[in-house]
Amino acid sequence: MLQGTNPVLPGFHPDPSILRVGEDYYLATSTFQWFGGVQLYHSRDLVHWEELPSPLSRFSQLDMKGAPNSGGIWAPCLSYCDGTFYLIYTNVKNFHGVFKDTPNYLVTATDICGPWSEPIYLNSSGFDPSLFHDDDGKKYLVNMRWDHRMERHDFEGILIQEYSEAEQKLVGKPMNIYKGTEVGGTEAPHLYKKDGYYYLMVAEGGTMYNHGVRIARSRSIFGPYESDPQPLLTVRNDPESYLQRTGHASYIDTPHGACYVAYLCGRPITEKKRCILGRECCIAEVVWNEEGWLRLKNGGTTPPITYEVDLPEVCYPALPETDTFAPGVLPPHFKTLRLPLDWMGSLTDRPGFLRLYGHEAITSWNNQSLVARRLDAHRAEATVKLEFHPEDFQQMAGLTVFYDTYNFFYLYLSADENGNRELRILVRDNLKFYDPLMHGVPVDGASVVWLRVKIEELTLCFSYSLDGESFTEIGGSLDCSDLSDEAYGAIGHEGHTGTFIGMACQDLTGRELCADFESFTYRRLNNE
Repeated sequence: MLQGTNPVLPGFHPDPSILRVGEDYYLATSTFQWFGGVQLYHSRDLVHWEELPSPLSRFSQLDMKGAPNSGGIWAPCLSYCDGTFYLIYTNVKNFHGVFKDTPNYLVTATDICGPWSEPIYLNSSGFDPSLFHDDDGKKYLVNMRWDHRMERHDFEGILIQEYSEAEQKLVGKPMNIYKGTEVGGTEAPHLYKKDGYYYLMVAEGGTMYNHGVRIARSRSIFGPYESDPQPLLTVRNDPESYLQRTGHASYIDTPHGACYVAYLCGRPITEKKRCILGRECCIAEVVWNEEGWLRLKNGGTTPPITYEVDLPEVCYPALPETDTFAPGVLPPHFKTLRLPLDWMGSLTDRPGFLRLYGHEAITSWNNQSLVARRLDAHRAEATVKLEFHPEDFQQMAGLTVFYDTYNFFYLYLSADENGNRELRILVRDNLKFYDPLMHGVPVDGASVVWLRVKIEELTLCFSYSLDGESFTEIGGSLDCSDLSDEAYGAIGHEGHTGTFIGMACQDLTGRELCADFESFTYRRLNNE
């Protein structure tokens, strides 16, 4: 028996949609405002996973220019029928205040690695859409419905509507088939069929520490649906669990009859309860009881840290510790912010380098040049080698630890009023800006520097080098606990993403000065 350890996909991997096709397993997770929208993974044993190219690789498939922080891709659903993969996703344009603008789309492909089609617009009534393929050949879309009315301002239930593949649109009228339980926050619907029942799996309780998963069932796809008297999984009453904020699940079975759910979790650090890695992806084995309800195999509602799988082991090569940038396609573990790479940079303009052209400020929701990868461990270190020739203080490039435009740390190379090169640090902490240095650090006219960040749970420290060997600390030890969803309550916003480490370039003069990154080295500092 193989043993998996949760989170199986550490770092920012929320809202997992799991799928089996024959002996292959696929996972899709949300990416929010990060381009290369929807993250795909493949496995043969449910323990080891390889990253696949994003299905949304073109601006025509995914326009997130101007998307708010934690907007963009919410809760994709991956399904398969008659030789075709179907991917449903939401591209959130606005979710602050009482309204949520949530257009939902469908793309298809005959190969999981693409090419994927141009999107088909479906509806905008809510988010977390999911496509169900019934055994009579009909297809149905389910999604939660949002109610903006001030006296309610809440999750209004789960809608179902038939999808016509021939017409490539929804047909008939939507029906509200499930309002949820008294826990509230009913979302993330997935439909399954077993033993004459339609089973509706939903998330409930919101995305924070009250999160959970509930099952309901009906003999008719249109209801009425009977709620399971207990949640399938939740740790809302188990504050000591290593895995917190558990919820938002989807279901598969194996060819041998074992059953599993993929779900999300958060791993808070210390009494501050801050999940700087964001919401991560886990797997748990489940069983059907005599009453026809799903239960965790280990009993109770707290999912275990480990799980067992009776499948042959299939491993994949580990990601390289150091990425160099050969001409071609950006490695899939790197993401760009809101826009595809060709809007902000190139892998061919200077072969052997990632070239970023300076655009708008690091706080921009539009034309920002930023390429990053997930932080996937509570202790990690990242180093970039940068060549940059700034002549003005409005030109800057460097290394950022980035939750979103409201919360980030940025060590960058720039120039002073006389054109002398210097390093500076900019921090934005819950909307407030500060500079731990309050001055630039001269780097003797160097145009090539190595920039490094070391993260130790809720603190980080920057350093730099002019030779790649000897590093000098800069800026001291900084509190990075606000790089988390939990920090957002203090500023009246919702945060749903996770921490990334990346390379950025700005030219506020408008001249688009370029920065060349020769390498990006990332390593975990423990065995998480």
